[in-house]
Amino acid sequence: MLHTGRVPLTDDPTDTLTVRLRVKRYNPEVDRKPHWQHFTVEGMGRSDRVLDVLHQAKWFQDGSLSFRRSCAHGVCGSDAMVVNGENALACQVLLADAGDDITVEAIRGLPVVKDLVVDMAPFFAQYRSVLPWLITGAEDPGYGERRQSSAERQRFDDTTKCILCAACTTSCPVFWTNGSYVGPAAIVQAHRFIFDSRDAGAAERLDILGDRSGVWRCRTAFNCTNACPRGISVTEAIQEVKRVILADRV
Repeated sequence: MLHTGRVPLTDDPTDTLTVRLRVKRYNPEVDRKPHWQHFTVEGMGRSDRVLDVLHQAKWFQDGSLSFRRSCAHGVCGSDAMVVNGENALACQVLLADAGDDITVEAIRGLPVVKDLVVDMAPFFAQYRSVLPWLITGAEDPGYGERRQSSAERQRFDDTTKCILCAACTTSCPVFWTNGSYVGPAAIVQAHRFIFDSRDAGAAERLDILGDRSGVWRCRTAFNCTNACPRGISVTEAIQEVKRVILADRV
C-alpha cells in the first residue's frame, strides 16, 4: 500500500502536533564536516514515536536521510541514536515525552557511516572479545539436559535482556576517549555467562575483563544504566564482575 499521508496515532484527530525536527547529518562522500538539517513534520500524534517522525521526514521530504530501524518495537535495537541529548531507541520515545522540538544525532564513540548510521564493527569486536557464548565442561550430557534451578537462572536473569543496541556503551565517557575499553555492553554479555551455572569459561572471561582494557576502566558514571532501553542494571553488573575478580571466585 502506498503512503499518501500521515494518519495520527491518536483517538482525537484534532489533537495533532507539528514537530520541529533537527537532524545532524554527515555524508563522507560529499561533506567535509557534519551539519544540521531542519524538518517540519505536521500531523503527528502524541502517541507517535521519534521513529515515526524520522519516517515522515524521509518518506515525504528528503529520501537521502539515512538511519537504521527494523522491528520498530524495541527488540532489535538497531535504531539507537541520541534524542534530545540522551541515548535512546527512536522506536521507544513517544512525542508525548519528547515534545514537538526534537534534536537527533548519531550515537557517539563510533565512526559515522552516514547521518544516523554508525559503523558497529568496533562495538561487535569488543563484544566477541569476552567470549559471549556458553563454554561447557568436558562432561557431555548427550541427549540429556544441563539442568539449572530457578535460583541459578535468576542469578544472571537481568543481563540476558541485552539486545546489543550499543546505547549503554556509546553513552560511556571512557569509551568515547579510549577505543580499547571493552565497554558496558560487552561486560554485560560476559556477566550473563560468568554467572551461568552451566558455563565453564568464567575464569577465562575474568582474565580478559581483569586486563587494563576491562572492567577497571569503568568510572561508575551510571550513564550506561540510565541509557539502557531494557532497564538493565548495567553499572551493578560491572561492579559484580569487579568483585568476583577481586575475590577470585564466582
